[in-house]
Amino acid sequence: MTADVAVLGVGMHPWGKWGRGFVQYGAVAARAALADAGIRWQDIGSIVGADTVRGGYPGYVAGATFAKALGWQGARVTSVYAACASGAQAVAAARAQILAGLADTVLVVGADAAPKGFFRPAGGDRPDDPDWQRFRLLGATNPAYFGLYARRRMALHGDTPEDFALVKVKNAALGALNPYARYRKRVTAEEVAASAVVADPLRLLDICATSDGGAALVLSSLEFARRHGVTRPVRIRAVSTVTPRYPSTVPDLPDIATDSALAVDPPDETFRASIARAAYEEAGTSPEDLSLAEVYDLSTALELQWYEDLGLCGEGEAAKLLREGATAPGGRIPVNASGGLASFGEAVPAQALAQVCELTWQLREAAGDRQVAGARVGITANQGLFGHGSSVVVVR
Repeated sequence: MTADVAVLGVGMHPWGKWGRGFVQYGAVAARAALADAGIRWQDIGSIVGADTVRGGYPGYVAGATFAKALGWQGARVTSVYAACASGAQAVAAARAQILAGLADTVLVVGADAAPKGFFRPAGGDRPDDPDWQRFRLLGATNPAYFGLYARRRMALHGDTPEDFALVKVKNAALGALNPYARYRKRVTAEEVAASAVVADPLRLLDICATSDGGAALVLSSLEFARRHGVTRPVRIRAVSTVTPRYPSTVPDLPDIATDSALAVDPPDETFRASIARAAYEEAGTSPEDLSLAEVYDLSTALELQWYEDLGLCGEGEAAKLLREGATAPGGRIPVNASGGLASFGEAVPAQALAQVCELTWQLREAAGDRQVAGARVGITANQGLFGHGSSVVVVR
């Protein structure tokens, strides 16, 4: 049995390349979330930090690092790491503490100061690390993987580079309206096509950047929210953190090689589809109930894949859904109303939390020019390296 927890406050530090440490970004986001919730830091019962492995020792213990930055006050502390799913894992840990009665209020924080350029593996030889292997043995950088996935969609479903460009055009227009986005400029399909080829067929504007940024949530029990005077809070209804099933027959980063299916039938669904299904089942909802979705658009082609994995359309129908305008503002199911990673870039421990921030603003009807009319149910979707699922269902 699970139950809802309230989202009392949300806060972010703008994404960009600011040249400062991740702790500063997280502290800014945390203070903004506390102010939004109307709660003092001293009254928080627990803090959960999403780790950044690039932050050295402080990054490995992000919960304690943020607690120290805000001022030691005796709260419980937890640190989690699940690559790009770290934010969702942190939300899951916070929700478990609230539902177990260990804390009435939990502050969840994630922040990153990413290196310039595309991500590369940490130093040293680690032959048992699949991420190290795919970089060093296959030369499969992240953009190479994105390009391979785009080629897969082209071969299987007939997607075109023009379809991919339309994703960027849509997300850039929304990012231009978001004060927290790094890139706040509309682009045309012609500008996407004119940008440099990075991993054919994907061009520079098809692929998200690496960024600095931070995001934070204040979560509480529904009883605490009522005592606090919030009678109709935005609520987290489900958090999916599932892993893949054997055999994995669709290449997923970083596991480029697939398992043998000679002796075992492949599962009924892909890993990404299983992430969404678990969230829907826990929330008691379905794709038809959604008002909007925030998905992990590492590349334009991967956003299209999420349309199908979330059940917004049938297999091979994502480009058609996009062309019809269904995922644009005013469409049947707007996707990435925030502008997505296309507009933000990756600040790894923060991005799953940023997705929840956007859904919270949307469900509060506080998203300004990005507002999705009548938003009542939203879902997030991303995944972390090494089989970390990540999906959160938010309702009001």
